[in-house]
Amino acid sequence: MSTVFRQLTLEDDEAFLVLALAAYEPIRQLGIHFAAAEADINMVRRHITRHGVYVLEKDGVMVSSFSIRYPWGPEPGPYGLPHLGWFATHPDYKGQGFGRQMMQWLEETVLIGQLKAPAVSLGTAQSHPWLIEMYKHYGFNEVGQANLGKGHLTIYMEKVLDQDGYHQWKKKNSQ
Repeated sequence: MSTVFRQLTLEDDEAFLVLALAAYEPIRQLGIHFAAAEADINMVRRHITRHGVYVLEKDGVMVSSFSIRYPWGPEPGPYGLPHLGWFATHPDYKGQGFGRQMMQWLEETVLIGQLKAPAVSLGTAQSHPWLIEMYKHYGFNEVGQANLGKGHLTIYMEKVLDQDGYHQWKKKNSQ
């Protein structure tokens, strides 16, 4: 039994679509409009092309994913930081810690190890019954909100990854 973390390529488009649609089925049932919940193959291809899309595979099966929208990319987040999205764990693998492993690997290996990011942001629906609390449990804090016209209020959250780097970044970006 092997666990592998890796970045996706366009060759992974169909398998990634299967993961996203399965993982986001409960979101669709709640009537919350997240892009990943309403994805199609063209949206997935665009997503893989424009962002860093990473997965955890267990025995060759995509189990969990996370994407990074870069501040310099075509769809930056609201704060000039890497912005996380499309966090998904296949329902067949829920409750086994794969989402936590995915997040920990992404933070340590990509956000801190490669990008040297001082912090990271994400957005979630205020109306979702448990995501805000889950992200708080992962160390995120609420930092803002916006109505993006999706039928819900988006709550923005931020997690500091490097305290000194964050203070320097904040100072530089507040001028």
